[in-house]
Amino acid sequence: MTQEKPNQEKLTSDQLSTIKVMVIDDSNTIRRSAEIFLKSSGCQVILAEDGFDALAKISNEHPDLIFVDIMMPRLDGYQTCSLIKRNARYKTTPVIMLSSKDGLFDRARGRMVGSDQYLTKPFTQETLLEAVQVYAAQSRKNQEED
Repeated sequence: MTQEKPNQEKLTSDQLSTIKVMVIDDSNTIRRSAEIFLKSSGCQVILAEDGFDALAKISNEHPDLIFVDIMMPRLDGYQTCSLIKRNARYKTTPVIMLSSKDGLFDRARGRMVGSDQYLTKPFTQETLLEAVQVYAAQSRKNQEED
């Protein structure tokens, strides 16, 4: 028997259809898997191959939630997260780190640059959508307050 988190309302499929989720990963396989999982639940999906590609798209697309891989060429996930969180417009946008590493140091470093959560790859559709449920509602609430 699974237990729901207290005081957490699930977003309906209509609400999910208004959620823009960005996935930043240099692996085409990971990007496509995440895209399939997220689109099947109704989310709008924006894909980026690396941090530089993502930064340009973030300012145009204004995602509600961002998943970012840690190990990427040119601009890694830590640097990308730090740049996103330093921008006043996006500092409240939830950023979730994705990594195949599950070490305490990696998690702590993610927190230090402002990430909201850390998911280990390979992720499942369930873990991805659970993060969307938690953080998309929070992101919408933050945007309404701004």
